[in-house]
Amino acid sequence: MQLIRFMRALAGIALLATAHGAWAGVLPDDRADLFFSRYSGGGMTITGESALVQKRITENLGIEADYFIDKVSGASVDVLSNASVIKDERHQKTVNVEYIRNKTTYALGFTQSTERDYISNTPHFQISQDMFGDLTTVTLGFGSTRNKIGENNGTALVPNVAWVGNSQTHSYSLGLSQIITRNLIGGVTLDVITDAGYLANPYRFIRFRDAVDPPKFYSLGTQIYPLTRTSTAVEARAKYYLPYRAAATVSYRYFRDTWGITSGTAEFDYTHPIRNIWILEGRVRLYEQGHANFYSDLFSQANAQNFMARDKELAAQKNVTVGAKATYAFLPEGWKFFKRGTATLDISRVQIKYGDFRDIKDYGPPAYTAGDEPLYKFDAMIYQLYMSMFF
Repeated sequence: MQLIRFMRALAGIALLATAHGAWAGVLPDDRADLFFSRYSGGGMTITGESALVQKRITENLGIEADYFIDKVSGASVDVLSNASVIKDERHQKTVNVEYIRNKTTYALGFTQSTERDYISNTPHFQISQDMFGDLTTVTLGFGSTRNKIGENNGTALVPNVAWVGNSQTHSYSLGLSQIITRNLIGGVTLDVITDAGYLANPYRFIRFRDAVDPPKFYSLGTQIYPLTRTSTAVEARAKYYLPYRAAATVSYRYFRDTWGITSGTAEFDYTHPIRNIWILEGRVRLYEQGHANFYSDLFSQANAQNFMARDKELAAQKNVTVGAKATYAFLPEGWKFFKRGTATLDISRVQIKYGDFRDIKDYGPPAYTAGDEPLYKFDAMIYQLYMSMFF
């Protein structure tokens, strides 16, 4: 469902990093991965399982296939405020093909994601070029997504889905990676995304002041979103390799869109190997976002303006994520047709505080009047476990 897309992105981030971590000009090693994740926070629990296989067909041609299932139960606070509880399952299939010709890498892929009330299909293409003695890599990417959005008017156990609209997303990316010194690598990425169509969330509602509805003195109404959105993001990053084989990474990402949202993300990462068996990693991520120009926690009246939203993902917020990861290498001598294996445990704690979104589920009259409820905040835990077998 739309309302958990942000949470699922958090829960699946390690899987994406594992599956697509190859350098340009080099095909990834043959491998098979098993992945499990669990997200718990904000009234929601999301579990995910995945199986992935990467295989080099020739020295220049490789293929990757991934099957991902995640399950959600519960609902976020702005949905529970309207007495909606969710239980759903998503199936995602991805196939990628990579081909290397001289210093150029071509990648073509397709992703299909299906839920009870949401269907998404995404073809994507990327080309990477190594140049200047392989010290510089330039990457261009494009993706096109078509979504079909529905609303479950039944229950979690007896669904009744009505399809409410369609949307389309085009994404463009330009990246530059540069080896600056023997110990320092830098990079810059520009992403531009355009959305068009039905962009609202059918499960969330606005609220507006209503003096004739005591004791709450507010009523709920339908969100009204623009039909288009353009987002631009620029990220700069640097990785420095320390003399004792460790590495420190720092990155900053700036985002803005035509809805008036601006955000900044700073991340700090430290990686430390122990012998040739363990790799330990710690990270801190800081995120701050301003609200959309048509967002309000409480509007003055119904039809107060042309566009109106109370989706908390469009609200002002500050997030802090602290994480740790440990990777253990086993089977150094191999086993049967496997050359080696790794097992990784990744744990993150996320603290989210909203600057203008109030908790009307747990707080209300007579203790609190409309617009005076406490600002919403919550903590979440993300657990990710995956094993890779190389062959």
